[in-house]
Amino acid sequence: MSQTMPAEFPKKLSILFRPSRYKVLYGGRGGAKSWGIARALLILGSQKPLRILCCRELQNSMADSVHKLLSDQIVAMGLEGFYDVQKQYIHGKNGTQFSFEGLKHNVSRIKSYEGVDICWVEEAENTSRNSWNVLIPTIRKEGSEIWVSFNPKLKEDDTFDRFVTHTPPDCLIERISWRDNPWFPQTLMQEMETLKAKNFDEYLNVWEGECVTNLNGAVYANEIRRTTEEGRICKVPYDGTVSVDVFVDLGRQDSTTLLFVQRVGFEYHIIHHYSNNLEYWGHYLKYLQDRRYLYGTIFLPHDARAKTIGTKMSVEELTREASFKVRIVPKLSVADGINAARTIFDRCYFDEKECADFLQNLRRYHYETEPNQRGIISKEPVHDDSSHDADAFRYFAVMSKPPKRKGLGKSEEFEDDLVVPSGLKALRQRVGILARSGTGWMR
Repeated sequence: MSQTMPAEFPKKLSILFRPSRYKVLYGGRGGAKSWGIARALLILGSQKPLRILCCRELQNSMADSVHKLLSDQIVAMGLEGFYDVQKQYIHGKNGTQFSFEGLKHNVSRIKSYEGVDICWVEEAENTSRNSWNVLIPTIRKEGSEIWVSFNPKLKEDDTFDRFVTHTPPDCLIERISWRDNPWFPQTLMQEMETLKAKNFDEYLNVWEGECVTNLNGAVYANEIRRTTEEGRICKVPYDGTVSVDVFVDLGRQDSTTLLFVQRVGFEYHIIHHYSNNLEYWGHYLKYLQDRRYLYGTIFLPHDARAKTIGTKMSVEELTREASFKVRIVPKLSVADGINAARTIFDRCYFDEKECADFLQNLRRYHYETEPNQRGIISKEPVHDDSSHDADAFRYFAVMSKPPKRKGLGKSEEFEDDLVVPSGLKALRQRVGILARSGTGWMR
């Protein structure tokens, strides 16, 4: 059974009806990109049975998906008799299926969608390198297509670099703005003109789809710019003769981040980054073991001392039980941690591939700003999906200097959070700590 219905589209959206592996629509607000894609998918799905996967980087519930947009367009196009709209899916009478998934931290489910005909990634400016690397080879059915729609933010974002800066073969790409939408409403025209008068740079990003140099209120804007200009985002290989310290930001419903750092001379080499959520600590311990690095210390936040419900043990205890050396990072204010990060940034080298998603989150870590203005109105950065990586980086910065010394009469010992065992082992560790007094937290 097929359906035919009259439907109008902005001229540039005609690429949606031409075969191509990739179809990319990007630009400013008001160009009818999402509206047009929703309509095109519903039309194509009514003409023949298709398996269509609709994705976003983060989808905590169906309210975060394009389910509502598709449902509204079904009504607007008079397709209620053809499509069955349920809370978790949309099915057509000919067998067409619409599914909805978040990409980040959802690898196993995404890999099960290998029979997809069309995958639509909406709001793709936030999509990480890791998510793309999982998704693209999964959509491998002969003739399958990946549709991408987004409003650009930073030219360094993986989606912009992947599809605009370095457009892949067999890719149809169109830059869309409000000028391309013949039905652009007067209400939005007024909003656009107001922003244009108040903040022209923001107008260029929001309405014209121009990339910004830095997000408003970006915490590490100057530091990352210098890092880029000085070529410190590059290939940073693992040195098997130097121990790797790991800095952890804990979460379960939120993300848990592991940041892998080596100190080589006076430089800090950030060689690897891993992030996940909805996993117990055992998952991360196995990940550490599987990397087979020469480990130094696992640095955990203060909440690692809390007992977990399932094991009745803390993350700190579980990590020690797995034979890792552990240290708890002192609880400092976010502002103090950011200041510490600024002081060591110029000594940091980041692996361009292994830390791509980490760097994307550092670029997006920002203070709240006054709407349509440049003024910062928050004392602490906004807590969002970029915060976890930024927190792990703060912990690294805080511990990158030698800890304060504590006077013990004629001898001295560093004040830290290590649990010192008894006997000869304790004596050896103490000697080792004293010997390393000039080298900070690295052996």
